[in-house]
Amino acid sequence: MSSFAFSVLFVVFFMLTLGLRFWLANRQIRHVLRHRASVPAEFAHKVSLATHQKAADYTVAKTRFGIVGLLWGGLTLIGFTLLGGLQALSSALLQVAGPGMLHQILLVAAFALVSGVIDLPFDYYRQFVLEERFGFNKMTRGLWIMDMVKGVLVGAAIGLPLLWVVLTLMEKTGSLWWFWVWCVWSGFQLLMMVLYPTVIAPLFNKFTPLADDSLKSRIEGLMSRVGFASKGLFVMDGSRRSAHGNAYFSGFGAAKRIVFFDTLIERLSPQEIEAVLAHELGHFKLRHIVKRIVVMFALSLAFLALLGYLKEQSWFYTGLGVTPMLAAPNDAMALLLFMLVLPIFTFVLGPLNSITSRKHEFEADAFAAKHSDASYLVSALVKMYEDNASTLTPDPVHSAFYDSHPPASVRIAHLNSRLGSRLGAAAA
Repeated sequence: MSSFAFSVLFVVFFMLTLGLRFWLANRQIRHVLRHRASVPAEFAHKVSLATHQKAADYTVAKTRFGIVGLLWGGLTLIGFTLLGGLQALSSALLQVAGPGMLHQILLVAAFALVSGVIDLPFDYYRQFVLEERFGFNKMTRGLWIMDMVKGVLVGAAIGLPLLWVVLTLMEKTGSLWWFWVWCVWSGFQLLMMVLYPTVIAPLFNKFTPLADDSLKSRIEGLMSRVGFASKGLFVMDGSRRSAHGNAYFSGFGAAKRIVFFDTLIERLSPQEIEAVLAHELGHFKLRHIVKRIVVMFALSLAFLALLGYLKEQSWFYTGLGVTPMLAAPNDAMALLLFMLVLPIFTFVLGPLNSITSRKHEFEADAFAAKHSDASYLVSALVKMYEDNASTLTPDPVHSAFYDSHPPASVRIAHLNSRLGSRLGAAAA
């Protein structure tokens, strides 16, 4: 392929993806506003009109903000590629460090720094304007800055050594470098599943053992029934940053731990918390997490193999505004270009991921209904939709591309059908 042909192909996919995302966003806005005036019939006795309208307004505001971010992100992508941004950055660093490993590491670090600075105003607006307007922001500016500094330091401490290993493998291990990089990357991902909950997450949030003995006893009873062993039950101080609530379990092997946001503990009843946790445990017991890891590893292997081919093609660089170096490795540049353009070519595959994810959510709901009271899961979901201002009327097409969970009405209808079947069986 010629560099011109690849440039044209990139621009075509860029315009198609950008246009599709704009179209989806406008569909979402129109659909949500069209249903803003009344609560869906199935929620009429559970959700107030004011709560429904707040969720609609929050969704529309986020989507409109997303459109601005989408336009800016598109301009940034073109600036880095076809307009020569990455080439200029590489040339400037080459004058400082000369060709070699230091230049490559500095290139990736400088790109990350520039990207972070570009995104900073959007992150600030999201936290202190958008979230603040709807009453979700609990974070001070000092805490926001501290989190950002910690994130940069942790990212550098972990990412730079990993980057050095990857670049060394790309340079030293021949044409099958991508396989060895995949082995290292897969091992790193598994290691992070152990280190994140025990080492990294506590740097940003405070985790305290669950102190409510009755709730703890109820949860331990659930874990015993489903055969789940945890390293501990913890409450996270999510209220320091946001009014949103959630529950999750993290870790791998002996490092598994169950975490509740303090906002969730305050909002839900013990029976509802048990039902929510039963859903999360369903993902584990039904091996959804293992399946996702396998898929992630398979995709990363395929993409690295593709990069192994593209790295050797001059048109891959020149077609994206970069002149590859002849007397030094281009590995870091290949990584950056691939990372930048891959989402453009794969966005249309988004619904495939959503289909699998939604199937897992239905299965986890069924698991929760089997091991807890489905009516409490329904009431918990309604409260969580209220507290997170999640719209009850998303556009179906937009949802298919972006939402990993089924729409509220569909999900709760499935649970209610199971609840009705169980009551019917009991009456019989």
